Amino acid sequence: MEKFEDEDRPIFEIVEGESEHAKVHPIFKVTQILDTVIQIGRRGMQVQRFKGLGEMNAKELFVTTMDPSCRKLLRVKMDEENQVEADRIFTILMGDVVEPRRRFIEDNALSVRNLDI
Repeated sequence: MEKFEDEDRPIFEIVEGESEHAKVHPIFKVTQILDTVIQIGRRGMQVQRFKGLGEMNAKELFVTTMDPSCRKLLRVKMDEENQVEADRIFTILMGDVVEPRRRFIEDNALSVRNLDI
């Protein structure tokens, strides 16, 4: 395979930081851009997952869920019209049988919005 002159030179540079503290990340392929940005963005960040609110300490619970300046409350009204469907969905998602839950997730995966990853 023939080697091109510019193969050792980056096609882009991502500059992290400013002035004398700036760090330059050379990019040799377009496919490196996203990976590099994600890598830079994750520095100094820790992601935790909780199965429920009871697993959080009081400070984490306040910052993520209870802080009145950023929380949103949604009223859910149960009535005769939606009671049967709500019970069906609750049983699928919280029940002991795995197969209906897996099928529900697979069927609805492409229509999900605002997924916390």
